[in-house]
Amino acid sequence: MARRPSVFVRPLAMDGGRKLQRIPRTAKNPIRMRRAIVVLMSAQGQTVWDITSLLQVSDDYVRDVIHAFNERGFDALDPKPSGGRRKKIGEQVREWICLIARTSPADWGITAFSTWSLVR
Repeated sequence: MARRPSVFVRPLAMDGGRKLQRIPRTAKNPIRMRRAIVVLMSAQGQTVWDITSLLQVSDDYVRDVIHAFNERGFDALDPKPSGGRRKKIGEQVREWICLIARTSPADWGITAFSTWSLVR
């Protein structure tokens, strides 16, 4: 099996290097911090294998971060927000449920109980 070629970050300007060094110290988001450390280590000449062994991440992750930084710059350090789980009910159904929950069961002709509960 042939060895994969080493991947390094593009050369940084002095102010870009300072900005990159500041991110791990001030970042609140752990994903942004880890990505900045990967880029910083690559800029210092560390190989992908060295970065993976120190940070305990996969070599594909390191390569992806470096390639993304080379293409998009500092924007690649920010995590892309995912939308999360899709809503199970639509907005119309939600409004209808809220309308019913604000009324009394007696208003709907239900006399078996006097108040709504989560089960009902």
